[in-house]
Amino acid sequence: MPVSTRTYALAAVSLVAVALVATYAVTRYGMSDPYAGCREGKIAGVATIGGPFTLVDEDGRTVTDTDILTKPSLVYFGYTFCPDICPTDTARNAEAIDALEEMGHEVTPVMISVDPGRDTPEVLKEWTDYVHPRMIGLTGSPEQIAAAAKAYRSYFKVPDDTSDEYYLVDHMTQTYLMLPETGFVEFFNRDATGEDLASRVACFLES
Repeated sequence: MPVSTRTYALAAVSLVAVALVATYAVTRYGMSDPYAGCREGKIAGVATIGGPFTLVDEDGRTVTDTDILTKPSLVYFGYTFCPDICPTDTARNAEAIDALEEMGHEVTPVMISVDPGRDTPEVLKEWTDYVHPRMIGLTGSPEQIAAAAKAYRSYFKVPDDTSDEYYLVDHMTQTYLMLPETGFVEFFNRDATGEDLASRVACFLES
């Protein structure tokens, strides 16, 4: 897919995600949304974001969402070979995690790989440990990852031809805030700084 076409496609998917996210709040909470003051989205459509998944963690163990999302979590779909976007986004998330810890909030950073062909548990472990000592990396079969992405309304596309070891994966770049008792509450775009992200997450945790 040409770069310009890919950019427009991802932008369109992101706009749809904005509508779906805000609608989730009204669908779930009605007009008494306890997090209304923390949200930045508009209301539209009907959607459910997040849900059960079965994946493989950095130690090669099969895990589910109930094993991983036991604390407030920032969930990101990316991959370790990503040349610039994923390192920037996950570093931003790590910065927010540290800032939240200083505020007294323990939040778990999670990255779900969209590149199962290269992201083995061993590769993920080395990469996530570098980004943040508490970051959890998850991989799995193509079918498992596709199911998780579908549950989160997240888009990715691995090239049909992966014979070139330097292939790139198209993917969305939102970060999802998940709360243990609530599930999905908000997503954050790439334009949020680490400080902004920490402040917005804290709003949800303190509501």
